[in-house]
Amino acid sequence: MTALLAAAGFAPAEACVYRRAMASGPALSTAIQGQGPPPAALAPAIPDFEIVPRKGLFLVAGILVLLIAGIAVNKAWPLMFLHVVGGASWTVIDLFLGFVLGPIMGRMSIPARAEFTTRLMPKMVLIMPTVVTVTLAAGWQLGVNTGTVDSNFALHGWVVASYIVVGVMAVIALGLLEPANIAVLVEMKKPRPKPEVIEGLMKRFIYAAGILGLMQVATLVIMTRLGAA
Repeated sequence: MTALLAAAGFAPAEACVYRRAMASGPALSTAIQGQGPPPAALAPAIPDFEIVPRKGLFLVAGILVLLIAGIAVNKAWPLMFLHVVGGASWTVIDLFLGFVLGPIMGRMSIPARAEFTTRLMPKMVLIMPTVVTVTLAAGWQLGVNTGTVDSNFALHGWVVASYIVVGVMAVIALGLLEPANIAVLVEMKKPRPKPEVIEGLMKRFIYAAGILGLMQVATLVIMTRLGAA
């Protein structure tokens, strides 16, 4: 876990303190009476949070209603709007989380990181499945209408490449990253979170986010090539 904390921007001494706090939990208050900093300094308080923000469910439902309506109407403009907005959101989220927020979080104090995580990750529980569903559903319907999914399309090879890249991204986002996200939140909800469990889940989350970031670059190359046709 020390290596993971160091990769996230923890100083060696800070990582050691964090591991001691996570391993000791409430019992730390009796174990270090009169020794070193007070327990509050070693074990940052985790603010209360909802694993699935209930208010956000209404927004997700509204977006899915728009998606269903767009497919039912089967017109180019609403389908294009949903596909572009969903795809752009998916791309921006992956790149922003991986290359902007990651380094910023690495420089935050431990209490600030804990609070930021409990505010960000529950929202990601709703955001990622929604943008993936909207992007893929609207994009496929649009491809059926324009003929880009047909095998006789001039750039069919590029379209097949997009199937592969986007399909792998969807599997990683919904099959690896999202379950790891939820599992971390569930573990943080426990009175005494297990450091080894969080370590394994965060490794999965970090690796999945890194792969998605790289594959988003490949998606941009494919989409610009198809758009220039």
